[in-house]
Amino acid sequence: MSRQRLTRTFVRREGRLTRGQARALDALWPRYGADVPRAGALDLDALFGRRAPRVLDIGFGDGEALVAMAAGDPQRDYLGVEVHRPGVGHCLLCAEQAGLQNLRVAVVDAAALLHDHLPEQSLEAVYILFPDPWPKKRHHKRRLVQPELLELLATRMIPGGTVHLATDWADYAEWMLDTLEPDPRFINTAGPRSFLPPPPPRPQTKFERRGLGKGHTVHDLVYRLEPVAAQG
Repeated sequence: MSRQRLTRTFVRREGRLTRGQARALDALWPRYGADVPRAGALDLDALFGRRAPRVLDIGFGDGEALVAMAAGDPQRDYLGVEVHRPGVGHCLLCAEQAGLQNLRVAVVDAAALLHDHLPEQSLEAVYILFPDPWPKKRHHKRRLVQPELLELLATRMIPGGTVHLATDWADYAEWMLDTLEPDPRFINTAGPRSFLPPPPPRPQTKFERRGLGKGHTVHDLVYRLEPVAAQG
């Protein structure tokens, strides 16, 4: 496929590592870390030590929801991508406490991971839960959910795979609809321009709790990637 370039969707705010997080990044990285190569795709079978359906969680925050999903779904492998090291350290601690075998994490820009390091048709599901809303209009170009992202997902996901999006920003919820609904490859499982009814089929996240505390309404969307019709 042609190389689709996304605008960087984050500002790196390192934050302060706790002693536990720093220890986790040092001691647990060999067990749970995914070292992304300078060039070429990750060997996911080697990374997880088996062949299984794969799930990508983009921007997992503190990782508690990701760990809960992986713990409740041992038949699938979960790859989380996050750029903020305190959250990654917390995720590693949670993974160790849960004794997970089916979780790996990468510290890299999600756009770069999708562009350069994931094989085609390697993902059964993708989660994009509470991405940075970039609320100012002049920053909307930095939002993760863009047509360029759909181009990447359409090749990295298997036919019939799903992408689950959630946000507590009403404006971003409409943006997600406006981006995905016109694309005939992605079918809204709740019906055209419809959100999933509560409660959503996923764990609650830290950012979600923060939004609910501010009185925000949470919107969930699940789209299925339609298989490409054979050319006759």
